[in-house]
Amino acid sequence: MDTYKVKDIKLAKQGELLIDWATDHMPVLGLIRRRFMEEKPLKGVTLGAVLHCTKETGVLVRTLEAGGAKVAIAGSNPLSTQDAVVAALATKGTPVYAWREQTKDEYYWCIDQLLEFKPQMTMDDGCDLVSRLHEKAPKLLAGVKGGSEETTTGVIRLRAMEKDGALKYPMVAVNDTPTKRLFDNRYGTGQSTIDGILRASSVMIAGKTFVVCGYGWCSRGIAMRAKGMGANVIVTEVDPTRALEAVMDGYRVMPLLEAAPMGDIFVTSTGNINVIDGRHIEMMKDGAMLANSGHFNVEINIPALEALSEGKRRMRPDLDEYRLRDGRKIYLLGEGRLVNLAAAEGHPSEVMDLSFADQALVAEWLWKGPKLAVRVHDVPRDIDAMVARLKLESMGVGVERLTEQQLKYMGSWREGTV
Repeated sequence: MDTYKVKDIKLAKQGELLIDWATDHMPVLGLIRRRFMEEKPLKGVTLGAVLHCTKETGVLVRTLEAGGAKVAIAGSNPLSTQDAVVAALATKGTPVYAWREQTKDEYYWCIDQLLEFKPQMTMDDGCDLVSRLHEKAPKLLAGVKGGSEETTTGVIRLRAMEKDGALKYPMVAVNDTPTKRLFDNRYGTGQSTIDGILRASSVMIAGKTFVVCGYGWCSRGIAMRAKGMGANVIVTEVDPTRALEAVMDGYRVMPLLEAAPMGDIFVTSTGNINVIDGRHIEMMKDGAMLANSGHFNVEINIPALEALSEGKRRMRPDLDEYRLRDGRKIYLLGEGRLVNLAAAEGHPSEVMDLSFADQALVAEWLWKGPKLAVRVHDVPRDIDAMVARLKLESMGVGVERLTEQQLKYMGSWREGTV
């Protein structure tokens, strides 16, 4: 079996520069890596990973390898791989199967290569490796001690597997821990989504009506950044509590059918299917732009858009113009895939420092810890707190400490009104 398949191995030198740049902006993972080099807590484990193959992921892979793990990796999106980064990983001996602009068949072929390594742990972004293991290689499941999931969509799939009784080994929802969800999802997705829209289209954000579909942590970040750039933000939601929160945050909230004729830019980030459907597209104004920041390219109903269209042109590298039968033009960014990775470089290294620190420490906990029940677990609170503390220290920020009196008071029920 070939130990790698990438687009161009000659890009390795450029990839090393990108990984070095990310390393300089990921101090928490750097601290973990130095400890891993000394202690080798992952010695003996074969870890299969399906992640966005970016420069930040390169730093994570090198950290896991420093801890003694054998890591085999494939990309978690056909358009998110940075070809120079995977070339650099392959040159240093990491089994890697990823390149940008894969077909669907190539994408799953790459994931299937990881099964040949008989992974004892998994690290997923979207749950495709976990589902592939369960469907195509059930005999390998007994040898898997556990795994972790990076994204909201993947956790949704895992909880569905657990509910159906289909899940056969314990998983940890890294996505749901505060140092991932509150920062990566909100600040990372917010900044990188705007970055992707600007790189793909170069349009002015200020003054535009910007429709954000959903108001989870990712959507909160997108709405916040769009508002900060001068957009008039509309939020659509199905959850009444989140809708109320969006109203309290100062946004207009309405059903998407009402927002469709008003919007200039639409962004989905929900984890669901056909959020923007044909009936919405039929009501949109000429020149409306559609982008997705949810994990899979199903949030915008692209077949419906194509069915309504009589022509298509690629106007820019990540922007396609669809000409509807009535003459209106609708623009789709990044082929409906994650716009922040398809048209930009994904989240900034500084925020991925938190998420990938969580991933590295969870991998250590899973491998060295006791056997867990087969279900979806939360990240241990002490791991989350440690990552937050290390990040603050790297930023030169101090925090208060409770006094002995305060600790005693917080642990007592006897003291009340005096």
